Amino acid sequence: MPAKHTLDVTLSAPLLVSLLPSVIHIKASDSGADHLAWIVRAIGTETQSQRPGADAILMRLVEVMLIEALRWQAPEGRETMSGLLAGLSDTRMAVALRLVHADVARRWTVEELAGQAGMSRAAFAARFMQVLGIPPMEYVLRWRMALAKDMLWHDGLSLGEVAHAIGYQSASAFSSAFSRSVGLSPSAFARSSRAATAAQ
Repeated sequence: MPAKHTLDVTLSAPLLVSLLPSVIHIKASDSGADHLAWIVRAIGTETQSQRPGADAILMRLVEVMLIEALRWQAPEGRETMSGLLAGLSDTRMAVALRLVHADVARRWTVEELAGQAGMSRAAFAARFMQVLGIPPMEYVLRWRMALAKDMLWHDGLSLGEVAHAIGYQSASAFSSAFSRSVGLSPSAFARSSRAATAAQ
């Protein structure tokens, strides 16, 4: 079984951003908004300070603010949500998402994911599209490509190793899928990633 791989969110940003809500409107009068306001004030205070370590603290405060904003969703507003947060908030969709994330190399089918979610194939596919905004197998493909980018960038694995880790039977099949999805061959992507890292 392929080793589990932790995704670097800097590389998967296009995937994650496309699956997140474009706007989250939080009013000052909303329940729980005071906690978010405290974080915003802390960011303002830290921005004005010249103390050592301010950059590191700011980075973490911004991360916490983002997480807090994303997790803040009034229950009555969930029906209008879409994207990854909505998927994870939907009991049946969350089952499918967690299965894909836990074993991305498995040869998933819509039928199998639907069965795991306790739904018919048609109902599952329609619900997934409604909640996530993309078809189930498109999500699986995007998740695989995001992991592949991260492996090529950081892990120094061969094409065969990356292909096996994300569920492709051969390096050539993986290379073709990656090129169609990303617009670059895996080797070209790896070279450009190393060049960008060296430039930084």
